[in-house]
Amino acid sequence: MNPSLSQDLLLKLEALPSSPGVYFMKDREGLIIYIGKAKSLRSRVRSYFQEGAHDGRRQFKALVRRIAEIECLVTQTEQEALILEATQIKAHKPRYNILLKDDKKYPYIRLTHEPFPRIFATRDLIQDGSRYLGPYSNVRAMHTTLELMHKIFPLRSCDYKLPSTRVKLCLEYHIHRCGGPCEQLVSAEAYREVVARAFRFLRGNQTEIIRELQERMTSAAEHLRFEEAGRCRDQLRALESMRARQKAVLDEPVDRDVIGLARHDDEACCCVLEIREGRLMGQKHHFLGGVIDSTDAEIIAAFLGQFYLDTDFIPAQIHLPVPLTEDLGLDTWLSDRAGVRVELAAPQRGPKAQMLDMAESNAAQQLRERQLKRELQKGRIPQGVFALQRDLRLELPPRRIECVDISNFHGADAVGSLVCFVDGKPRRSQYRHFKIRDLTGPDDFASIHQVVLRRFRALEEGGEAPDLLLVDGGKGQLSSAVQALTELGRPAQPVAGLAKRLEEIFLPGQSEALVLPRTSASLRLLQQLRDEAHRFALTHHRSLREKRSFSSALDELPGIGPKRRLALLSAFGSVQRLREAPAEEIAQQVKGLSLKQAHQLKEQLASDAEKTHDDE
Repeated sequence: MNPSLSQDLLLKLEALPSSPGVYFMKDREGLIIYIGKAKSLRSRVRSYFQEGAHDGRRQFKALVRRIAEIECLVTQTEQEALILEATQIKAHKPRYNILLKDDKKYPYIRLTHEPFPRIFATRDLIQDGSRYLGPYSNVRAMHTTLELMHKIFPLRSCDYKLPSTRVKLCLEYHIHRCGGPCEQLVSAEAYREVVARAFRFLRGNQTEIIRELQERMTSAAEHLRFEEAGRCRDQLRALESMRARQKAVLDEPVDRDVIGLARHDDEACCCVLEIREGRLMGQKHHFLGGVIDSTDAEIIAAFLGQFYLDTDFIPAQIHLPVPLTEDLGLDTWLSDRAGVRVELAAPQRGPKAQMLDMAESNAAQQLRERQLKRELQKGRIPQGVFALQRDLRLELPPRRIECVDISNFHGADAVGSLVCFVDGKPRRSQYRHFKIRDLTGPDDFASIHQVVLRRFRALEEGGEAPDLLLVDGGKGQLSSAVQALTELGRPAQPVAGLAKRLEEIFLPGQSEALVLPRTSASLRLLQQLRDEAHRFALTHHRSLREKRSFSSALDELPGIGPKRRLALLSAFGSVQRLREAPAEEIAQQVKGLSLKQAHQLKEQLASDAEKTHDDE
């Protein structure tokens, strides 16, 4: 077990049960950053902190470093853990989980829970007993299918609450698109039979519906109900016409989902080919994020759990591009939801493998299209940039904005930060730190003057000047920046100051501050820049202060030389961890360090902490 873990976390790991369940990993702010399931919570969670557990994966190492707290929910079975994990991931969207990025954008087909149900498209899932099909990524195809369904099956499209004495027959009844439940021209039982056939049609079960319609048409003709027989005939023709347009891909009338996977960098796409009764009904695709360090099997497992969580129909066969590497209980969970045994298979050859190739080709195409759209949008200037040009009366849109901030503690370890936004987005490769030189005591004005001088002198060696320079502060800070720009022969450089207290914007040559509405896009953009510059400066300043505090605390202790300082640094890494560790643990981790020296070190660190207060 990693010895650098806090005492609370070690106690939590020791107390973990061996039961199945779900674990929630949180950071120091209490934010859930990862959710997982396990057959044995004790074995699974403790494995994260074993030496070499990350297997070189950067995301895994970053996750473990941020874990400050772990919570667990014990379940009775693995299947319960699987369901709970999927629902919690959709609810919390943790940073380090594989996430369906766009499932909430797609519509569903809803079958309402009413005496005379309706079937229509919706994007809202209401848990009132209604049933849902979807989600549908091809919205046009979904509406085409719904329109055909309404032509074949006489179901109401109105949203009246039935039964009612105030609703009268409408045109839909007269063109045979509705059976007239508003005036009790069809019984609730007969109407529900039509609804059941329509729902089976939407699921793709057309053979059974065709057989029923043929039987009804024959029976109606035999009993001289020729109008009813004619309607059945028209419905049969519509169904047969649709089946003729669908591609028969299998010789056997099976229901199957074929899942293809394509991935690039930190994004993946899963394409689902829906085969019903041996015919390709359509395809759905979903994008997933946070996959850069995950294997194909892990991506597929995460997709299955989230995709089939809200799906009404699960086929008996699901073909995957890769076999699942762990026994996750997915097949059992899917079988319980489907009501039949669901087989998860990864065909390697033959017609089934060819269908997988088709699914993967479609997934790759969808991913390429998404990336192309993103590339095309890079040339677009966000509305916030145009709003800023308007509000600050700039000649050109400020596509590249840089912001300067200063951080110090009573003048010690003073640093300047410079962050860069391009088209409203952070360009982190252009961020810079500046260590303030030759200044005694806190002097924000002189510090800003120095940072601006050094930043714009660097342009002589090449680089791009900002369209707007933003300074964190009011008139004084702005004047220091303007003075530096004037000394460099750049008086025309657009510059502004943003004062935090009232969010006032100061501009050169204007005595009155500009106050923008809190909801304005331009103010939000400036606030994002200012906050990012402050975070960047403060993070670097803390790092410098911790190193100095760590070094000074060790230098002042008798009997601690360079080797032991290095050993302490390797074992604990930071002042915070050293403060939290008991003296006994410090003496145990560092060879040759006595318990007395460990207590002296703890006292020194506590004394430093009392003298130093955070300057946030």
